Amino acid sequence: MMAIVAERLEVQRAIAADPTAIFGVLTNPHGHVAIDSSGMLMDATGDLVTSVGDSFVVHMDREALNDHPLGLYDVTVRIVTLEPDREIAWKIEGQLNLGHVYGYKLEPIDEGTMVTSYYDWSSVDQSWKDAAIFPVIPEGALRATLGILARTVAPGRARPLA
Repeated sequence: MMAIVAERLEVQRAIAADPTAIFGVLTNPHGHVAIDSSGMLMDATGDLVTSVGDSFVVHMDREALNDHPLGLYDVTVRIVTLEPDREIAWKIEGQLNLGHVYGYKLEPIDEGTMVTSYYDWSSVDQSWKDAAIFPVIPEGALRATLGILARTVAPGRARPLA
């Protein structure tokens, strides 16, 4: 399912793992790198996040998307929502603090967990919206990341994150 609601993308996927296993990947800076489908996340520095306000640094390479010549740069991921095993969301800080939010909602289901990945740019300043750069990450990348997440946490196939 894909829905565009105002200025927000959402994609869902049932993943055959419990919410705790999935949340463990999403609170680990290296987990974000491991499941990234865009190719932009090169590495991460920082500790597991445990509360709102926690942060870690992600080392990026925008050239992977070949859309904006930003080269190598770092961003800070700042946690804005954290409900253990239910939801995590963050804003990106760095060269540009645009205010867009990325996140995941987790809902237990009989088969494991229904995971909703979302990307919301509704609170971004209108001048940036007018620049027509949103969504920065396409719906297909959100969907592909859910596929990598499913593979990463699959029972018997999960590997430790760096």
